[in-house]
Amino acid sequence: MVPMGRPTIPFSIPRTATVITTRTVRAAVAGLLRLARPLNCVMSAVGVGIGGVVGVGSAAWGDLARPLVLAAAAAAAFTAGGNALNDIVDRETDRMNHPDRPLASGQLTVGTAWAFAGSAFAIAALLAVFISNLALVIVALNVILMVSYEAALKARGAPGNVVIAYLVGSLFLFAGVSVFQTAPDPLIRTGILAALAFLATLGREITKDIEDMRGDVDRRTLPQKIGANRAGAIAALALALAVALSFLPLVYHVLGVGYAILVAPADGMFIYAALHSAANPARSERVTKYAMIVALAAFLAGAFL
Repeated sequence: MVPMGRPTIPFSIPRTATVITTRTVRAAVAGLLRLARPLNCVMSAVGVGIGGVVGVGSAAWGDLARPLVLAAAAAAAFTAGGNALNDIVDRETDRMNHPDRPLASGQLTVGTAWAFAGSAFAIAALLAVFISNLALVIVALNVILMVSYEAALKARGAPGNVVIAYLVGSLFLFAGVSVFQTAPDPLIRTGILAALAFLATLGREITKDIEDMRGDVDRRTLPQKIGANRAGAIAALALALAVALSFLPLVYHVLGVGYAILVAPADGMFIYAALHSAANPARSERVTKYAMIVALAAFLAGAFL
């Protein structure tokens, strides 16, 4: 016979266990956020957004906003996956150089990081499906290159430089593909911007390797193979080609006078960086970064003026 009154609870979860579980979940979420590096993800999304504005102007927040937003989200997801992959591959060296990172500190397991990276790449691919087949091809190619870079190309210097330069440029190419309909102008604009970004990034990456020659004991970089002066000449050539490429929007009349006004100082900075790539790589690398920002502003101005 059951006694009257409040029913007896056969078991209860200790309060401390609930607190521990909550803390564990919060720690895992915090670790995943740090693994993704949200600021880098936002920067990638913004890069795609800028590419979309360069491609189609005000239509980027009008009729073509939906595919552009999907492309920006895909770029952010891809960047999160790439950052996670980087931490997985570098986890042993990070225990010495960056002991506070999620894997190096033990905040996350390697299995969790792999699952996160795979999920992020899958999300990027899924979003690309809703844009176009060509967008999906770009995401798939970028995933292959990202894995190849982390697995082998990063340690080989020059091939890794080329992959990084392509991945930066592909943000703008991805934007152009996402807003492309029938007229070729958006693809021409974003294609030229992507090529310029590729060349400028390639020159900057080689210049950074010249600066880091003594510290790159675990990499076989281009400056180590052929010397700082020859590597500097190749970096200068890449920057010079970027300057030459910057005239194409004027030749094809796909950007307005605003572009012509702002691209001149950007070209001057690229030329200055090219002339100092071997003699003063730190200054050259810094000036190249600023020149890329001014060049982006030039493309944006040309889309409206």
